[in-house]
Amino acid sequence: MRLSLVALPLLALAAPMPASAADTNATVAALNDPVLQERMADTITTIVGAVMQMKVGPLAEAVAKVDPDSDAAYIPHDATVGDIAGRDPRDAERIGDDVRATARMAGHAASALQAYAPVLKDMARDLMAQWERERAATRR
Repeated sequence: MRLSLVALPLLALAAPMPASAADTNATVAALNDPVLQERMADTITTIVGAVMQMKVGPLAEAVAKVDPDSDAAYIPHDATVGDIAGRDPRDAERIGDDVRATARMAGHAASALQAYAPVLKDMARDLMAQWERERAATRR
C-alpha cells in the first residue's frame, strides 16, 4: 500500500525522535548556557579577526602570473583579506555580537520546541488518524 505524499509529513511528526530525552535536555541546556554562548561568540570573533589579517598578496601574485590581465596584479604584496574585503575595524566584534544574539535565539527556540513537542506529536497522530479514516471512507 502506497502512502500519499500528504501523509509523509504527518508520519515524520508522529515518529519518535532518534535522540533520547536526556540528549534533548542536554542540547537545550547547552544552547541556553550564557557561558557557552559567550565562548561561541568569542571563538567566532577571534576566527574572523584572524582571517581578516591573513595575507593575500602572495596568492594575488600567483594569480597575476597565471592571468596578467586580472585585477590580482593590482593587489599589494602585503594586502590582507580585510584590505581586500574593505574591512571595518569592528567587523569581527559585530559578527561576534550577532553570534551571541543568534545563540540566545537558538536557545529560546530549542526551549519552545521542547515544550511544544508533545502537543505537536499528539496533533500529528490525530491528523494521521483523520487521514486514515478519510482514506478508508473514499475506498468504500
